[in-house]
Amino acid sequence: MNGTRVTVEHLFEQLGAGASPAEVAEHFHEDVDWFIAGDTSVVPWIGRKTGRAGVAEFYQQLRDLTRPVEFVIERTVVEGPNAVVLGHLVTEIPATGKRIESEFAFDIQVHDGLISRYHMFEDTWAVTNALR
Repeated sequence: MNGTRVTVEHLFEQLGAGASPAEVAEHFHEDVDWFIAGDTSVVPWIGRKTGRAGVAEFYQQLRDLTRPVEFVIERTVVEGPNAVVLGHLVTEIPATGKRIESEFAFDIQVHDGLISRYHMFEDTWAVTNALR
């Protein structure tokens, strides 16, 4: 099986199994190009993150500020070191009682078994609106 596919699938398996933010961060290269677009003044977990510490911070903030309801991967397309993961999610924001419902796409690159690029695309308006 393709090493990129194995790395990406293992990441999402660990996330689904409740791995700690530090454990999840071990899948990422220290110089990871991490970006999730959106209004960083409203949504603290998005934007650029730096290194494994930034990745762990993201997953900790997500755990502290959201409650996952549904996360479904519909398709993973792999070509060499590149993967695109498509699906949809539903997330509750306990502080506001609102839900985020969005399709998503992850643009991921893997080198030497570590994720070196991780960009997420989702309905950023829905995310911002759910926090207001």
